[in-house]
Amino acid sequence: TQRLLHLLTEAEIPVRQGWPLDTIVGIVPGRLERGFIFPETGLAVFGRADLTTLPAPSRQRRSLARVLAEMRDLAVGDFVVHADHGIGRFNGFRTLSLDGEEHECVELEYAGGGKLLVPLERADVLEKYSGAEGTPPRLDRLGGTTWARTKSKVKRALKAMAEELLKVQAQRELAAGFAFSKDSPWQRQFEDAFEYEPTPDQAQAVSEAKRDMESRRPMDRLLVGDVGYGKTEVAMRAAFKVVMDGKQVAVLAPTTILAEQHLRTFSRRFAGFPVEIRWLSRFVPAPEQRRVVAGVAEGTVDIVIGTHRLLANDVRFRDLGLLIVDEEQRFGVAQKERLKALKASVDVLAMSATPIPRTLNLGLLGLRDVSIIETPPRDRLAVQTHVLPFRREVVREAVLTELSRGGQVFFVHNRVASIGAMAELVRQTAPEARVVVAHGQMNEKELERAMDAFLETRADVLVATAIIENGLDIPNANTLIVNRADHFGLAQLYQLRGRVGRSDRLAFAYLLVPPERSLSQEARARLAAILEFADLGAGFRIAARDLEIRGAGNLLGAEQHGHLRAVGYETYCHLLEEAVSELRGEAAPPPVAAVELRLGLDLRVPERYVPEEMLRLAVYRRIAGARSDGELAGLRAEYADRFGPPPPQLDNLFLHQRVRRRAETSGVTRIRRTALGWEVTFDPAHPAAHATAMALLATAPDSALAPTGVLRLPIAHRDPPAAAAALADLLPPPA
Repeated sequence: TQRLLHLLTEAEIPVRQGWPLDTIVGIVPGRLERGFIFPETGLAVFGRADLTTLPAPSRQRRSLARVLAEMRDLAVGDFVVHADHGIGRFNGFRTLSLDGEEHECVELEYAGGGKLLVPLERADVLEKYSGAEGTPPRLDRLGGTTWARTKSKVKRALKAMAEELLKVQAQRELAAGFAFSKDSPWQRQFEDAFEYEPTPDQAQAVSEAKRDMESRRPMDRLLVGDVGYGKTEVAMRAAFKVVMDGKQVAVLAPTTILAEQHLRTFSRRFAGFPVEIRWLSRFVPAPEQRRVVAGVAEGTVDIVIGTHRLLANDVRFRDLGLLIVDEEQRFGVAQKERLKALKASVDVLAMSATPIPRTLNLGLLGLRDVSIIETPPRDRLAVQTHVLPFRREVVREAVLTELSRGGQVFFVHNRVASIGAMAELVRQTAPEARVVVAHGQMNEKELERAMDAFLETRADVLVATAIIENGLDIPNANTLIVNRADHFGLAQLYQLRGRVGRSDRLAFAYLLVPPERSLSQEARARLAAILEFADLGAGFRIAARDLEIRGAGNLLGAEQHGHLRAVGYETYCHLLEEAVSELRGEAAPPPVAAVELRLGLDLRVPERYVPEEMLRLAVYRRIAGARSDGELAGLRAEYADRFGPPPPQLDNLFLHQRVRRRAETSGVTRIRRTALGWEVTFDPAHPAAHATAMALLATAPDSALAPTGVLRLPIAHRDPPAAAAALADLLPPPA
């Protein structure tokens, strides 16, 4: 209700809450799922599902390069990679007239001033160049051989790297793991006790994890989901399955606060079941630590939750069955080595909210199993994010607004030396608020007292360092203030923002910075990105943009970083996919020859339908990248929902792509509409060309096949779209 009221008020629409409805728009609390319309009275009622239900995300497996290609639009001056010609500069859009057809094209500029026009119906051959920000690449020369040589060199290097990666994976495949039992009645009872309806993605992730666990191969699954999207519930269901088979579970978190959060969540969900849950961290007194370590060794402790204290040499498990690692990228090198030893033969479930691009890359390439939770929980709202100069009036207004609705505030100040002074400034600025301080260098008891006061709502504002960034779940805290936001990394800002907006209440994040002139270029890019990715489920895009801003050297190593800069990130991913497929002995798909189509169709998407140029380019790219009739139908439904009923030109573009995909798999290299009919040219070397030509000949008595491989086919329809649709139906669909 608050979210809807906020949106309507922002749009300056007069609105009233509750009866009587004496305005144009009214909001009435209730439980109506679907609405209705009474035309006679001029009344339209919208239910909750009419306003909040989202289309189910596609379950299609995506390569990382395609994920990125769907996300980032080009801007004039950006560097672009053409699949055949290499790196050029994007100069904007141009219109080209060819045989009476108007084509919207992308103009690329190459070394030496060479220009290339790429029709937008073939925009799938273009990829945005992504390397280290601030380091422009060298432009290739049109018609030169440098691009082919560069790709070949990178491919060889990638093959060597992929061999190492596959060797590690093969060792794990050969390791003998434990096959867990099928679900017990208690398992079903445990899962039915979940107070929320699992999202489709959560259910899918649980199913994938169970399938892994019930096989003999040790599980190594990465669970990627945005902050607050229910990764912990998936992990708890896996943990329950392990305990039911008499084995132990270790839950490893990077911070004490996150470990304690997991302890509370696990204890609440496992209450009523005979499961012994303990935790290990520096908060635990030494005698109790010794008792927990002894219980783990004897097997009396079923689930142990903790920080890197779990990786100490004195911790020995009697029968470890599952290792759950939260935010693995936050552990140090030495801790990761100890983790490797633990992982050797047990099932592993790693959780990450903003996966570093390398981890995401390996997962989506199939070098690691990955489950993606993209569906937001019901009633979840996007956090309203603002970047503002630091002013006491902003802090006061933000705190008092949150207090006025009975909520609490996180205030992040990441310098321990001055955090006390900042807390005092907050007290003076908003004397109505009860303020407590928390940071990692505090005495355990003091830190515990501060956190308990905030958790139990005996404090209104928690002034803390970035120790709160991971996993803290306090639904009543819905305002976040970050001081010196320019000093934080992009993924870190995203994690911090995830601490608020974890209920159905509209949340606010204020990122406070010094005057803009003192910000570095990199800080500006980070803050622009966090504002851009303010919608729900932006973790993937955050990871991709983080790669652009920071560069990939620390992710891929210096050697691979040079290769990535040479070809751009998306092309690098394509080449890595090819190298992995070759090493696995998978048959490489035959290279797809470009098909020249002149169907007499108007393919220009009208500006009135999609006014913004960059958005229009994204429409062209996605249609050009569609591989099947099903994908095309899905895109058409999506655009009809986003922009309204598709105009004839957009339907022509879908039809053009349908003909192109069928021609590519049928051995056709050219289709041209003439006054006498269709001219269809075949590649004699293509394995499907002969069968396709014979099938087309059989459809019309007036057709003829010339010795040169050109088939002349009469046109039954005068209307170009109808004629092209009839031709598409004659060509065999892609396998």
